[in-house]
Amino acid sequence: MSALKGQTVVVVGGSSGIGLGVAAAVLDKGAHAVVVGRSIDKLRAAGQRLGGGPCVRSLAVDMADEAGVARMFDEIGPFDHLVSTAGTPPPADPIGRIDIEAVHGFLASKLGGAVVLAKHAGRTLRPGGSMIFTSGINKDRPPVPGGAVVSAIAGSFSYFARALALELAPTRVNIVSPGWIDTPMWDEMVGAAKTGFHAEMAARLPAGRLATPADLARAYLYLMENDFATGETIHSDGGQRLI
Repeated sequence: MSALKGQTVVVVGGSSGIGLGVAAAVLDKGAHAVVVGRSIDKLRAAGQRLGGGPCVRSLAVDMADEAGVARMFDEIGPFDHLVSTAGTPPPADPIGRIDIEAVHGFLASKLGGAVVLAKHAGRTLRPGGSMIFTSGINKDRPPVPGGAVVSAIAGSFSYFARALALELAPTRVNIVSPGWIDTPMWDEMVGAAKTGFHAEMAARLPAGRLATPADLARAYLYLMENDFATGETIHSDGGQRLI
């Protein structure tokens, strides 16, 4: 029997990409999934893809609205695991041309959003539960030029988790660091060029292909089910750090 059976997992950013993969995986393990996102339309579509039913719940919340996040956890009530995969395309201009307002927005969304979640989740997170946040390959293989900001923010998550693992113990806090993965965000960043771009990327990876959301979901499941893992960063990147 899965350790997750009957538990409740809150997946922030769960309406698409990695988060949707995590939601599907925890449902397969017999858990209940609370899927959180900003877009009601995307949440509705995600609910249909997940099969609906009493084990799936959707909530529309913007991580920039702290009061809304606090209300969200009050509404959810006691739960067992928090997973955050939420993100937006990062600013990618060279440092000499970067838009500082875009930097502030990305910082507030990515790292600030994680801080807000951690602040309010602890009130209803059951003892022995966990928080899992998402960083990324850019901290290890920064794109040049234009990778300084996203690399710094992605890299900060490992230290964030280590400190929180001590502060919030026995709640466990961990990070998953994906590499290249086929998600809808690539459509926003490169559009119609995605297919050729992905083929070129896959040819460079030791794994020989890009990850799918289902591939990444296994890393999150491991961290939820392993009650002796805390303060860790799990890399699931197909060997991308090696090239």
